[in-house]
Amino acid sequence: MTGETEALKRLALLGGCQTLKISSVVFAKETKTSMQTAARRLKDLEDKGFIERKIVGDGQYIKISEGGLNILRNEYYEYKKIFEDLKAPIVFLGEVFTGLGEGQYYISLDGYRRQLIDKLGFDPFPGTLNLKIDEESILRVRELSEIDAVKIDPFRSEKRTFGGGKCYKIKINGTEGAIIVPDRTHYSKDLMEIVSPKNLRKRLNLKDGDIVEVVYDRRWGKRTEKG
Repeated sequence: MTGETEALKRLALLGGCQTLKISSVVFAKETKTSMQTAARRLKDLEDKGFIERKIVGDGQYIKISEGGLNILRNEYYEYKKIFEDLKAPIVFLGEVFTGLGEGQYYISLDGYRRQLIDKLGFDPFPGTLNLKIDEESILRVRELSEIDAVKIDPFRSEKRTFGGGKCYKIKINGTEGAIIVPDRTHYSKDLMEIVSPKNLRKRLNLKDGDIVEVVYDRRWGKRTEKG
């Protein structure tokens, strides 16, 4: 673990994922370093954009930035690979919400629909189920990147080019489906799109705000080798 990661971890444990008030003296004690080293480390974290900091007369207010949180997420993920069963299913929890209706348009395009039928083995319902996934599930999405996906190829129409993506076959509350991960998307990382041969809202009697369980069985894919 690098000095930066250790410092971020210590700040997080002290409450730095929210706004934390702390002095360099206290931080030095927490990190078992000199006050000069502690102050220099905080400045370095700030300069690199890993924390947001406001210095006041009796200390400083610190909040770990998204960049800093990503470093901690990566560290957490590495430990998960050590201690968790890599043969166990990957489980995601998500809250149903209404999207912009783009899924219906794209899934209905012949260039996508034919590939989904051929590669997933089912004719997709014209639309996607949109989920807002929790923090733990965001971390688990990274695990999918190390597993062979069903590749959806880009294609051209008369007017434009449509991008490709990846699919992972799953069960959602026990019903067949697949996670769709476009190569290019404007959605944030906490959003997940599910395609299925069924109208999932009707089949599972879902409404906005409902929580669903998405399960990927690792036997459906193989891990890719990282060079």
